[in-house]
Amino acid sequence: MTSLSADHPRRYPRIGSSLDVAEYFAPQPTATADLPDPEPLVRNLTRGVLEVLAGVREVEQLARWLSEDAFRALVTRSNLAARARSARQVTPSRPVHSIVTVRLCEPADGVVEATVVVTTPHRTRAVAMRLEGLDGRWRATSLALL
Repeated sequence: MTSLSADHPRRYPRIGSSLDVAEYFAPQPTATADLPDPEPLVRNLTRGVLEVLAGVREVEQLARWLSEDAFRALVTRSNLAARARSARQVTPSRPVHSIVTVRLCEPADGVVEATVVVTTPHRTRAVAMRLEGLDGRWRATSLALL
């Protein structure tokens, strides 16, 4: 697969051609040079995930920046957190947190792996995520809250 650019437009599949329609509509990889700085997205996505798990943000608000697998995992974890709050009869409240460090590494072109350390009044947590450049923007393909 090649990345999309002005020099290489996406080719439309012809009926009976060898180019598969599913392949045509699949997300196209994008090079790091063609993408914005990933750090603001990493910080905002971390805040969003913490708010989803606290019950003060809908998980659908983050869907644009998550792959299907990462979205489903977050929905599952969000539902478990909601059930735990319900069992303890705790109302959702906006989390008070501070981002301590953000570490980024680029294992391949168009891929960024990030680790964010977040402190709350009661504990310190780490968020790990993998961003991939797809269709001209960053998307989180893996997300873990430790």
